[in-house]
Amino acid sequence: MGKAKKTRKFAVTKKVISPKDMRVKSVAEAAKAKQVAKKKAEEPRQCIPCITDCVMGELEKLGGKYKVALRLAKDPRFERIPCSCKGCYADDCITQMAKQWRCFIVATCDKELRGRIRKIPGVPCMFIANHRYTVERMPEAFGAPR
Repeated sequence: MGKAKKTRKFAVTKKVISPKDMRVKSVAEAAKAKQVAKKKAEEPRQCIPCITDCVMGELEKLGGKYKVALRLAKDPRFERIPCSCKGCYADDCITQMAKQWRCFIVATCDKELRGRIRKIPGVPCMFIANHRYTVERMPEAFGAPR
C-alpha cells in the first residue's frame, strides 16, 4: 500500500510576533548591549607617557650624548610627575614610584633597572629588543597575549 498524500491548507498565515511585544524589545536591547561591549573592548587603551623630575635632571646632566632622549622627554605630550625625593638617582626614584602606585608600565633599556622592576609584583616592564617593543609580564586584564 502506498503513502497517502497530505493536502495543503489553503490561505493559512504564519503567526508573527508584534513589534510591541516585550520579548522583541528585550532581545533587541541585549543585542545592542553586546555591540556596545564589543566596541568598548575594541577601543585602544590610552597610555600617557610620564617622566619624573629626577629623570629629567639626570638627562640634563648627561649632556650631548642623550640629547635626543632629552628632546623626546620635553615633548608636551609627556606628563611631568613631581617627585618628593631630592638628589637621588633616577633608578631609585622610578622603583620607588612603581612600588608606591603599581599603575605604571616602566619603559627602560637599562638591564639593572629591569632587574629591579621584575622584583616588584604587578609592574610590567617595557623595553626595545630586536627593533620591537617588548612588554614583560603584562597582566591578562590589560590585553596581554596568552
